[in-house]
Amino acid sequence: MENPNLDYIEKLAGDSKEFKSKIIDILKTEFPEENQQYQKAIAENDLKQAAQIVHKMNHKISILGLEKSFLIAKKHESNLNSNSNNLQHDFELILEKIAAYIQELK
Repeated sequence: MENPNLDYIEKLAGDSKEFKSKIIDILKTEFPEENQQYQKAIAENDLKQAAQIVHKMNHKISILGLEKSFLIAKKHESNLNSNSNNLQHDFELILEKIAAYIQELK
């Protein structure tokens, strides 16, 4: 499985450490909240709500350089909208990897 990275964020930020810091702060704030909302929606079997949350998370997955994971997330979102959660395990592995990575960011 691929690993999250800041390559895209660093490319966007250029020499602006302030911009990079703001993006990282957004990730550190929003990702755990969205992850918790996703887990709650899944626990309640509210697949439509889970799909909406996955849609929001897709952008974070993408900017962390997770191209393959982004494709899995898009397919998972589509499946959830079709009342299928067959990619749930794969998606949750991605979430775990991102959560661990974000905790390490400074």
